[in-house]
Amino acid sequence: ETSRFANVLKKLGVEKGDIVTIYLPMIPEIVISMLACARIGAPHNVVFAAFSGEALFTRIGDAKSKFIITCDGYYRRGTVVEQKKKTDMDSHMYQGVEKVIVVKQADIEVEMHPQRDVWWHDLMKDEKPVCEAEPMDAEDMLFLMYTSGTTGKPKGIVHTTGGYMVGTHVTTKWIFDLKENDIYWCTADCGWITGHSYLVYGPLSNGATVIMYEG
Repeated sequence: ETSRFANVLKKLGVEKGDIVTIYLPMIPEIVISMLACARIGAPHNVVFAAFSGEALFTRIGDAKSKFIITCDGYYRRGTVVEQKKKTDMDSHMYQGVEKVIVVKQADIEVEMHPQRDVWWHDLMKDEKPVCEAEPMDAEDMLFLMYTSGTTGKPKGIVHTTGGYMVGTHVTTKWIFDLKENDIYWCTADCGWITGHSYLVYGPLSNGATVIMYEG
């Protein structure tokens, strides 16, 4: 799935160094998106799904991100959150967005803007499952992540490929003492750094089986 979506991103014009903004809840597509970006050398910028549309576009504008991955909606405490509507709400704040990829999750009616908005399942339908990984320098950006903004304007923190991967791989291996038959669950959301490090990159680079919880 990661390789297929990496091919999708390349066909949409995403190149090495382009920042892709991910505005998804805790569904498999958020991890697939992160890893697909890493595979082609496009830094990802994950924005916590519960943040407002205004918070999303503050970060998109600062990162100068032209690509967004979102969903129609998702469930939180039994209520549907209309994520696509939030994505569109403040789109006038930043006009540089070229493509919005939409995951069908809650199966609700959404407005799709012609030329700009595309469905994830349509893009993935006939895509090849092999995508060669982009060679990266240790100091190339792996992802950009913004602070919550509670102390002023959100600040984008850059994590580079080499140091971050070594750090998360080793700390996951040693601190959690992973064994071959372990099943590992990190409760953190991918919208935060703990979800990046100890749900995605650390456990998976160690070959661990992981559990995600939607909610």
